[in-house]
Amino acid sequence: MCLGVPGKVVEVNGLVAVVDFWGTRRKVRLETVDQPVQPGDYVLVHVGFAIRRIPEEEIEETLAFYDFVVRSAENDLMSGDVRGEIDAARED
Repeated sequence: MCLGVPGKVVEVNGLVAVVDFWGTRRKVRLETVDQPVQPGDYVLVHVGFAIRRIPEEEIEETLAFYDFVVRSAENDLMSGDVRGEIDAARED
């Protein structure tokens, strides 16, 4: 299963954004995002590409869901996918 990770856009430079994932910042490509983004927006990121701008009214619910997933049981596959994405962001 593939899973995107939400992050907050900190900076936009052309087709590259700096996105904050729970305190870890990573450069993300913007070629495939569904709408233009600007600093302060939240995006869903998969393998280094922003794929969707998260509507403002969905941000709180989306972040709460991912917080729950990350804190889920160690052996849970979805939680493992999210932790993998977060760990990959930290390696940058």
